[in-house]
Amino acid sequence: NYDREFLTQTMLFPAILRACLVLVVVAIFSAFDFYFSVADDRPNIVFLMADDQCANSMGCYGTPKAQTPNLDRLASEGMVFDNHYVTTAICMASRANVMTGMFEYKTGCNFMHGALLQEHWRKSYPVLLKKAGYKIGFAGKFGFEVAKSPNQKGRLPVTDFDAWGGGPGQTSYQTRKNDAMTKYASQYPHSTLAYGAFGADFIAENADSPFCLSISFKAPHRPVSPDPRFEKVYQDVTFAKPKNFGRAYGKHFSMQSRQGRQFERFHSWEYSTNYNSVIAKYFQQIYAIDVAVGMIRKAIEENGVAKKTIVIYTSDNGFLNGAHGYGSKVLPYEESTRVPLIVLDPRSKTSGERLRCDSLTGNVDFAPTILSLAGLEIPQNIDGKSLLPLFENPETSIHHALPLINVWGPKETFSLSVVTKEWKYINWPFVNEKMKRSEELYDTERDPFELSNLVNVQEVSENLTSMQKLYDKTVEHWRAESVSYHGYQELAKFFKRQ
Repeated sequence: NYDREFLTQTMLFPAILRACLVLVVVAIFSAFDFYFSVADDRPNIVFLMADDQCANSMGCYGTPKAQTPNLDRLASEGMVFDNHYVTTAICMASRANVMTGMFEYKTGCNFMHGALLQEHWRKSYPVLLKKAGYKIGFAGKFGFEVAKSPNQKGRLPVTDFDAWGGGPGQTSYQTRKNDAMTKYASQYPHSTLAYGAFGADFIAENADSPFCLSISFKAPHRPVSPDPRFEKVYQDVTFAKPKNFGRAYGKHFSMQSRQGRQFERFHSWEYSTNYNSVIAKYFQQIYAIDVAVGMIRKAIEENGVAKKTIVIYTSDNGFLNGAHGYGSKVLPYEESTRVPLIVLDPRSKTSGERLRCDSLTGNVDFAPTILSLAGLEIPQNIDGKSLLPLFENPETSIHHALPLINVWGPKETFSLSVVTKEWKYINWPFVNEKMKRSEELYDTERDPFELSNLVNVQEVSENLTSMQKLYDKTVEHWRAESVSYHGYQELAKFFKRQ
């Protein structure tokens, strides 16, 4: 009897074990099914960025002669931000700000200084999203390189993306000259529409999984090279000059601001003699971006992902376009540092209500916003804030102040500024036998064209003191938080008001 009972139990054990294993396997696959069903519900993110586009170049920003129907439609369906600033108004540093969510003195990345280090790149939004299961695509002007150590030449992080259409340096308006984009050259010889085609293809190929597509258009960056197919768009249009156009409206600016190439380009880029033609070509290049945006939005709709795809549109910096008698960008003035921002989140209850937000926002806010949209934790090193609370309440605030940094070009033009929703304070520290330290204060809410420097006006002395205190806190944060390489610690000393 004992042998018979033992034999029965022995024969049953493998069957019980097999049954347990089946249950475990079923549980594992059920967990995977649950995970991927949740993952598939995560939103797609499309981040689109122009190069050198000022805010007053679109219909939705109050420029009626600007033909931007697709961007205006995006604005009407999403939210327009009216106080959006780039914390460094030049492409290399600005793009590092965007990817990492950190101020320039914490990325250590800009022309004349150095590449972004690998340790910072690993915390960028593309890397973190890919690690979380997103398909990651990039096309256009990447703008910076990634290096292992300070003062070393870096590389483009091509292998960190699932689809790559990017290029080094400034890239080219001729699609065939951009190695990663040559497949589009025959149909779209001009790169702007080629990037639209790349975006449409990426969306079609990845519509079944959460994706993040980032496109950095070269347009409207110089050299001026509009797509010939759009040459008649502004053929008979006459553009009114802004009320701060020309040298007569820059006499109150510092001597330091006149030392760089931004000052001479008012003449060499023909703003002074041929304004209408120059602006028409500038707007023509933006029109091509608008068409490319239309291509991308069409792909979003045709692939059935419109209800869960967030679209963000902005620029890496603005453009002075003759304001105050200056050309180009870099300087801390409004046309250079305040840029367009439109965000469409079709899941938001405010979507389609044509809302505008005048809360202070910055380019360092993109990384935390994108990570928040994907449901990911925001790294502690980030200086930016998520924009998502502004969709719940456009009148709330995520920043009291932001720095505006320029440490590129002649040292005379180096400046550090602090901007709030209503005020801007600029410090020009460079001193020599011809120049003394200079300060500027603007009431940007009442004087958006920056026509009056109020630094010596007694009635706003309290505002000046308040902005100087914010400035001092910014310098202290720079000193405490900046990287120890690429010269940024020395710059913290340079910018001290005392």
